[in-house]
Amino acid sequence: MSQATRSRRHAEAHRFPPGRISPTIDNRLSPAWRSRPLSSTPFPEAPEGLRHVGPAGHQSPADVLAALRLPEQGRVFSLALPRYTGMPLFGSHPPFQVTMYRTPAGLRGDGVEPWGPHNEVNLQYMAENVSGTAHSGAHVDALAHMTIGEDDHWYGGGNAQEHLGDRGPTVGDGSRLPPFIRRGVLLDVPGYLGVDALPSHQPVDAAQLQAVARHQGVTVRRGDVVLVRTGYLSAWPDTDRMARHTTAGPDLSAARWLLEQGVVATGSDTETYEVQPAPDPGSPANPQPVHTLLLIEHGIYLFEGIYLEELAAEHVHEFLFVALPLKIKGTTGSMLDPVAII
Repeated sequence: MSQATRSRRHAEAHRFPPGRISPTIDNRLSPAWRSRPLSSTPFPEAPEGLRHVGPAGHQSPADVLAALRLPEQGRVFSLALPRYTGMPLFGSHPPFQVTMYRTPAGLRGDGVEPWGPHNEVNLQYMAENVSGTAHSGAHVDALAHMTIGEDDHWYGGGNAQEHLGDRGPTVGDGSRLPPFIRRGVLLDVPGYLGVDALPSHQPVDAAQLQAVARHQGVTVRRGDVVLVRTGYLSAWPDTDRMARHTTAGPDLSAARWLLEQGVVATGSDTETYEVQPAPDPGSPANPQPVHTLLLIEHGIYLFEGIYLEELAAEHVHEFLFVALPLKIKGTTGSMLDPVAII
């Protein structure tokens, strides 16, 4: 019997009913969170020295070397899809655009001589203007991305009144994003269930993530980056097909479990990471409780738009994860071309 056949039979035997939420895990915001005063103080207090970077800023040289020893084959997988003008994006984001700023014909037409008059070989150049949000395509959310409360505060003690100007946030902005050189773990939910992609708005709960990890034979460890595949980008860039698989993702119970395992970052192939709409937004209602718990309360980074199809096709579940954010002041995240190395 082939491995693919065994995997399909296992998936059929352990299939989770659509929309199932684990009955043993409270999927609501904790009473402690609900009763907290809305203030500029993060929950919990950001550890000394980690105000701008969160727990991911805690990595010893030994930890880096341990991650670098993971690859055995020297194969590299890109975890990003190409960006292009008019690409699909989260609805409220500005469009991603590439326009030419300088071309050979334009330089001549404008009478511009960048090299001076001595250019008998007609040496010219091209340069572009790229515009759009840092959250275009594969990206990581900076700590200064999501806010909450009447004072619009975020992790690290930042708030809109004191730490946000016309040139962006000054606490936890994109220029403070750390490099990610970590053990990466892929939890392939559709692969476990024997489907190509999860249906739209399908929650993935803690029990399901644990079942996927057991099936794959991987353990989530402290300091890991855990990537959750929903299959959304298997339809890229067909927006009609993508619409049938949009905003599936981890629910609050899954986020709590990842937090308990000590991850410093987690991500998915969708534009929102967490399932939308929230299965139980709690009271007072919170439309994005996972972002609140992980990013705002605990400084756990969220990767979105991560391309996981090639890793899943190769049944790669453990790897060296490398992502180097752009250090641009005032941004609320960074576009990336992260890689997985095995």
